Amino acid sequence: MIEVKNAVMRFEDKNALDGISLTIPQGCAYGLLGSNGAGKSTLLRVLSGIYRLNGGEALIDGMPVYDNAPLKERVFFINDETVQFNTMTLSEMKQYYKSFYSSFDEELWKKLHSALGLPMKKRLNTFSKGMKRQAAVICGIACRTPYLFLDEAFDGLDPTMRIMVKQMLIDAMVDTGLTVIFSSHNLGEIDEFCDRVGLMHSGRVVFDRELDSVKGSVFKIQTAFDSPVTKEQLLNSGVEMLHMEMNGSVAHIIARGDREKVREAVERLSPKLYDEVPLSLEEIFIYEMEVLGYDSSKLGD
Repeated sequence: MIEVKNAVMRFEDKNALDGISLTIPQGCAYGLLGSNGAGKSTLLRVLSGIYRLNGGEALIDGMPVYDNAPLKERVFFINDETVQFNTMTLSEMKQYYKSFYSSFDEELWKKLHSALGLPMKKRLNTFSKGMKRQAAVICGIACRTPYLFLDEAFDGLDPTMRIMVKQMLIDAMVDTGLTVIFSSHNLGEIDEFCDRVGLMHSGRVVFDRELDSVKGSVFKIQTAFDSPVTKEQLLNSGVEMLHMEMNGSVAHIIARGDREKVREAVERLSPKLYDEVPLSLEEIFIYEMEVLGYDSSKLGD
């Protein structure tokens, strides 16, 4: 289990992490969303033991990560930058990690490498960004750590390679109960891969939920009445609304809660029409953020 408790990370006069708290269960695929500067990379570096918090705690399996070498051997962090390996060949990169991780699985590495076919003797500075990402991922999986953190996990990968890398990660999770945390700007990737998602903004976690519960409990309703109804009437009828627009007697409602109970609440007002419209994950986040008082237009790049 990963626990972050009131974590503060300060750089000069700015809090990169501003008192955040998170609990991530073992075996979870957790997605970190947020704009550049939101604190995603800082959080991953804290959990990897690279940064020492100015306040609060970051615990893995109940132990602090920073300055804890045995615990760090249970964590593999794939940074968004790989410049430190530029002068190495892939063979040398493998040996580098093998020297630090006693759990390194040579046979697994060979299997993963065979699937991707990366050159063994070329320097990494001749690799494309996507090839560097593939090299880091197969090293990370082969180290067989219980925890794997990826910063901008699929950046630089073409669609075919994205599918292959995702399948490698899924196989590792199934085989060993691997816990994966990855940051991304791409809601589609989060939707495909994650069990749980956290949205960061200005060093804070403003949204942290199971993905299935998010998608199952927020939906759009189009309904029409003989005469216009007010937001207050719908609220009094029992509809929990994130957003509402009226166009004459037609109401467009973003509702949250149990679908049957919401429908029953709306039907108390005798609608002429009731239709549910699916929402994308991006739309759900926009409406959720509006309710929390955040300007959703500032949460992207």
